[in-house]
Amino acid sequence: QVHLEESGGGLVQAGGSLNLSCVVSGLTFRETAMDWFRQAPGKQREFVATISRTGDNTYYSDPVEGRFTISRDNSKNTVYLQMISLQPDDTAVYYCQPMGSSYWGQGTQVTVSS
Repeated sequence: QVHLEESGGGLVQAGGSLNLSCVVSGLTFRETAMDWFRQAPGKQREFVATISRTGDNTYYSDPVEGRFTISRDNSKNTVYLQMISLQPDDTAVYYCQPMGSSYWGQGTQVTVSS
């Protein structure tokens, strides 16, 4: 059974930073590309970033390009999302997901105050 455990969210002021983590179990992590998504209040869930199986390739949505960094540690079955220069529009619940799957964790809340 696939399990996704996101953590690291919190309340920060605009311009601040947070580092999110997602521990994955129940699948062969090193063989799985991983995505981060987010869902703001009243909005649809949106793609944030993706990382290839080895971590060599990454891709970001336009709103976060240059401010967020996705990375992974295959020895720890963990994918990370480093976020800097946070803005109120980044307020959302953040989720990780094995690429192309239908698995979701409980997410971690990020709130950015102005």
